[in-house]
Amino acid sequence: MTSLKNKVVLITGASSGFGEDAALLFAKEGCKVVLAARRIDRLQNLAIKIQDMGGEAMAIPVDIMESADVTNMVQTTLDLYGQIDILFNNAGIGRVEWFENHSPERDVDMLVHVNLVSLMQVTREALPHMLKRGEGHIINMGSVASFVATPLAASYSASKFGVRAFTDALRREVAPLGVKVSGIYPGPAATEFGRHVGKNKAYGKVNSALMAHMSSEYVASRVVGVAKRPRRSLIIPWRFHIIIALETLFPIIIDWIAYAFSKKNHNL
Repeated sequence: MTSLKNKVVLITGASSGFGEDAALLFAKEGCKVVLAARRIDRLQNLAIKIQDMGGEAMAIPVDIMESADVTNMVQTTLDLYGQIDILFNNAGIGRVEWFENHSPERDVDMLVHVNLVSLMQVTREALPHMLKRGEGHIINMGSVASFVATPLAASYSASKFGVRAFTDALRREVAPLGVKVSGIYPGPAATEFGRHVGKNKAYGKVNSALMAHMSSEYVASRVVGVAKRPRRSLIIPWRFHIIIALETLFPIIIDWIAYAFSKKNHNL
């Protein structure tokens, strides 16, 4: 088990959900936490909360779609601490809707950019430093949608499949050089994003069928667990291994279920 005390952790999307809860847990482990997101007021409040409990945290406002902001975020962290031990690529957005109703600008271009392209750009900025030191750990937030593409999540699934492909390819490049790369693939959870997409009537039926009851705090605790005990991937909860196995071995079964769902619910 790896001790996290005094490790420098850079977290994107730290203003809410998995990022916020992971920041608190990393701080409790004695990490120096760098909080990055657009909502600076939330970041500052979180930094104060961490400091009040005896931890160390710094807030950096960043628009993850702006390459200059990404460069500044990584460089500011290195200027202050001299290293980045753990990069938690958590920033992401989602859209749950039938694809013909997607906005090309927000629900396709912006979603794919934030979830995939920006994740790659943040990694590209931090990676040379880790390779130079011969150590570091990159943890990418994927989704079970990285394995199983479902109705109502065409753009989201496309972006998350990309995250899994990038994570696997990068791990195979840099693991021999001392840099660890892990993918976290949670099912639906009670987060700001989860509550938003849950308003879609058809998707609400999917959540009910999957018995989606994971808390954000639980997912964050598993992220910290992967930082302590590095592994290639983590799929949670356990029952999604069954769904993914069906998708891999008997995809026609998943197709039949999806076809029936779409035919019944497309006009909701």
